[in-house]
Amino acid sequence: MKNRILGAVVLAFGLLLPNDALPQLENPPGPLPGPSDPEVRLPGGKLQKEEILKADHEKSVKDAAQLIDLAESLKAELEKDDTHVLSLSSLKKTEEIEKLAKRIRTRLKRF
Repeated sequence: MKNRILGAVVLAFGLLLPNDALPQLENPPGPLPGPSDPEVRLPGGKLQKEEILKADHEKSVKDAAQLIDLAESLKAELEKDDTHVLSLSSLKKTEEIEKLAKRIRTRLKRF
């Protein structure tokens, strides 16, 4: 009977300890990072990664130009309105601006 009570007390005490006091099990380290995927070359001899980066850069430049146009349009629309009510077209422009910015950000973080 005393052993059960003692076991319950030890178990309760163990549950009350902060997580820092308990030994942490670490995940075993993964394999050592080796060379990245072999460089894939296109039929013309160019690196595939280089071509993808080039295309992404061109898309980002186009999206950035569109983003600037939308932002200027939104600014003009907001300055034109004397009322303190947000129009539906302004709201749609802000959503499109957010989408473009997210698309550019995602593309820039890719590599």
